[in-house]
Amino acid sequence: MAAEIIDGLKIAARVHDEVRDKVDSSVESAGRRPGLAVVLVGDGPASRSYVRRKERACADVGILTETLEPSSDISEAELLGTIGELNCDSRFDGILVQLPLPSHLSQERVINAVEPMKDVDGLHPENAGLLVQGAPRFVPATPLGVQRMLLEQGVDTRGANVVILGRSNLVGRPLSLLLGQRGIGGDSTVTLCHTRTRDVSRYTKSADIVIAAAGAPATVTAEMLSENAVVIDVGVNRVADASRRSGYRLVGDADFESVSEKVAAITPVPGGVGPMTVAMLLHNVALASELRHRSDG
Repeated sequence: MAAEIIDGLKIAARVHDEVRDKVDSSVESAGRRPGLAVVLVGDGPASRSYVRRKERACADVGILTETLEPSSDISEAELLGTIGELNCDSRFDGILVQLPLPSHLSQERVINAVEPMKDVDGLHPENAGLLVQGAPRFVPATPLGVQRMLLEQGVDTRGANVVILGRSNLVGRPLSLLLGQRGIGGDSTVTLCHTRTRDVSRYTKSADIVIAAAGAPATVTAEMLSENAVVIDVGVNRVADASRRSGYRLVGDADFESVSEKVAAITPVPGGVGPMTVAMLLHNVALASELRHRSDG
């Protein structure tokens, strides 16, 4: 029996509606729209495409957005100065520095320079620490989107055996904390696998939920999974495809054709986690605006 396809576009549309209502409330109560500043260093095609999607999404829900595009050879001091200016700019409730950065720039110093109350990416040590303590403020958008998808799909995470493949600070680590914390959308028993994990299948075969965030196609195959598993595929990989005008197609980290014939439910790529990542960024910007109003009031 084929798996149920978890429609990220449909769930993301519901999040957009929620954020749009919050934006309207902000305009009515505070006389201003939430604002997002995006810093895009250089001209990487993947990053530029992602930023353009964020801009369109902001326009869709009424969030003010502005993208700064310094050249790829900007000095670290200049970039930190730009972030300092944005920290003080009252138009913006959120600041997002598009990653990755050019190799001559310290990602750690740049992230740490963002005002924590404007850190809608949830990467500043203060926000990461709050998540560790079980009192999250801003959670990285992809983990937050994964949790929302599970909730919307009616997947019970309480006591569930969850296996995450990948331990990045953007996805794997914060997601393990989010699903392991107390409360709705949490209370899972989480195993975080990575490149040094021996015999990954030993963990995935007994998992209720498998989250593939390893960054390589066909990392997860049907033989690695149980028939009742729910698979959330975070991966986005380009593979050659001569039949496409672009010369490539996008696939996830799971072997979709075989896995979707075995498991209970799975997210597609594209159309799964990707739209949710953008939607939850909008959620974080609206939250930043709300927190600002509370502190000002």
